[in-house]
Amino acid sequence: MKHLILIFALLCSPALADETASQAEERDALFAILQSTDDAKIAAAAQKAIWQSWMEAPDADAQALFDLGMQRMNAFDNAGAVEVFDELILYAPDFAEAWNQRAFAYFRMEKYEESLADVKSALSREPRHFGALSGKFRILMLQGRTALAQKTLREAVEANPWLGERRMLAAPDQ
Repeated sequence: MKHLILIFALLCSPALADETASQAEERDALFAILQSTDDAKIAAAAQKAIWQSWMEAPDADAQALFDLGMQRMNAFDNAGAVEVFDELILYAPDFAEAWNQRAFAYFRMEKYEESLADVKSALSREPRHFGALSGKFRILMLQGRTALAQKTLREAVEANPWLGERRMLAAPDQ
């Protein structure tokens, strides 16, 4: 129950509106919850809050571009989404989720090398981005790079032990 109250407080906090030191601290607290809870509902709430914080752009203009890119993604207009995320990345290059979403659009277009390059950029800005790590895992598996894929999945599960893909982990000696 203590974790649910903390998650609720973090979601309602006005500090989540801007990428600030307090937002980073709040995200750290959410990751700590993921690491420590044995309650699936609490873990799901923490994951949702982390995703929400990742999707908050640094300012209103960046948010408008991000939202447009997401609309195009939702309409499966991957090329259109890439164009919007290109513009967003030029405008807000430190916004990790812009890189991650463009990586996902490239993935859908089967442009795996471009996707991997964007995943790398997203991870350089948010090393615990379990969504980006999961995407990297999937690409590496498609490329037959199983050992590296498994290493990447271990990193993702280390960041988020509740990640659904954890069931795809091979034994450490494989």
